[in-house]
Amino acid sequence: MPEDLVQTVRVERSGRVARLTIDRPPLNVLDIPTLEQLAGAVASLDRADDDLQVVVLRGAGDRAFSAGVSVQDHTPDKVGPMLETFHRAIRRLRDLPAVTVAAVQGHCLGGGMELAMACDLVVAADNARFGQPEVELGCYPPAAAALYPALLGAGRTLDLLLTGRLFDSREAERLGLLTRLCPTAELDGEVDTLVAAITAKSAPVTRLIKSAVRAGRDRGFTAGLAEAERLYLDDLTRTEDMQEGLGAFLEKRKPAWKHR
Repeated sequence: MPEDLVQTVRVERSGRVARLTIDRPPLNVLDIPTLEQLAGAVASLDRADDDLQVVVLRGAGDRAFSAGVSVQDHTPDKVGPMLETFHRAIRRLRDLPAVTVAAVQGHCLGGGMELAMACDLVVAADNARFGQPEVELGCYPPAAAALYPALLGAGRTLDLLLTGRLFDSREAERLGLLTRLCPTAELDGEVDTLVAAITAKSAPVTRLIKSAVRAGRDRGFTAGLAEAERLYLDDLTRTEDMQEGLGAFLEKRKPAWKHR
């Protein structure tokens, strides 16, 4: 990183868990340098790293996950590079074999909401506020247009994108956008509990579960089931941990995962 470039994305690794923090106070607005750092940070999490099981993404402070992409980077000379960089970060995030978890509190708007919803799981505090207000600026969010129909259906996606309305965490939960909702003071603990539950399982098995669910999401039932079956027979049955799990059950003991 150049000496004059402020570090606005931090990566911390502890065992099987990586934590990515957007640190651009007060609202963690995503300007182009921050998006470049985010894309680079996600790229640094090697897809071939079989030890990486969970990635947690959050915003620094208590005011925002992210209030979105910088309005100043939507000008004609910047909007192309901005979209390319932002969408590169989202593609890399979605392509990770590790389970991704967004920890959301405060403002989660525009590109910030797109980024959170690109994660596999979303844990939100009850003070979280969501919305895609781009229409108020005469534009629209491409990643939301691509992501949300599978999450919400076309009608609800259009409702959010056409009106630009903001909504609270309770409505986000009702819409099915959240995995877990908790009091604001308990967000860190709720995220830690979820991460601990995942990392207590076999890493290759959780990665294959994610791949199977992704196939169902992206390919529809028939093709998704065929891919899930292929993953089961070709990949899962070859893991030592599947044999360990079955053996431990039959022997009435706790499995000792080898993560291979």
